[in-house]
Amino acid sequence: MAQRITGYTDIYGIIADPIRHSISPMMHNTAFEVLGIDGVYVAFETPKERFEEGIRGLLAMGIRGFNVSMPYKRAVMDYLDELSYAAKLCQAVNTVVRKADGTYKGYLTDGTGFVRSLKEQGMDIRGKKAVLLGKGGAATAIGVQAALDGAEEITIFNRSDASEYAALIREHTSCRAQAYPIADLTALREKLADADLLINATNVGMGELKGQCLIPDASYLREELFVADIIYNPKETALLSMAKRTGCPVMNGLGMLLYQGAEAFRLWTGCEMPVEEVKKAAFPEL
Repeated sequence: MAQRITGYTDIYGIIADPIRHSISPMMHNTAFEVLGIDGVYVAFETPKERFEEGIRGLLAMGIRGFNVSMPYKRAVMDYLDELSYAAKLCQAVNTVVRKADGTYKGYLTDGTGFVRSLKEQGMDIRGKKAVLLGKGGAATAIGVQAALDGAEEITIFNRSDASEYAALIREHTSCRAQAYPIADLTALREKLADADLLINATNVGMGELKGQCLIPDASYLREELFVADIIYNPKETALLSMAKRTGCPVMNGLGMLLYQGAEAFRLWTGCEMPVEEVKKAAFPEL
């Protein structure tokens, strides 16, 4: 039975545009119900011209916590009192927490969600060498968190210059980082031959780019290489299909989506999300 909303029910939510399609309400409301927490999570679909009014309204009402998705992950920082280290480095926030003193702190849980999903699949990032495709928001969060969590080396391949991103990682962590253009197939092959992990953090493989892959062919892969793709629709991208045929262990983006939400839930409530129950309700594919 769903929990009854009262005058004491804490409100949580997500602000973005569009966002009504989000699976987050099902995730968090399932967790509240399972744990008996008097809370409710709703979607606040807010157009760009109303964003400032919307965010100020959430803060003024004392909302306990909320997620932020595109296109507001950077814009929200101007309204917060404090940022986590990862959020500062990446200049993006996807989770906001109301602290005991009434101030608001921004976090970035995308990277922690990805690293935890890797660990659930038996891949500990500590001491590992990774090849990362992309330098967008998700790629930045993943690369920075992987470096903070002890990755030995991260090599970024991107269409445009990603040297500043590599420099950011080197400056703020002990991880070795370098960047190459994705067109440098010699460097790509050499780095993959020595890597433990390949991560596609681009949109190549979904939407209009469905069926496409940034890795030219299976000769770039080997059985020992763990291949992760942050795309979860389709469930199996061209990259993951190629990797499975090669015998590589693989992971799509559903785990990252689940565990970034689990980290936000922990930050808000101090409780671990009941992930097995949430999986059954929101992620039957996992």
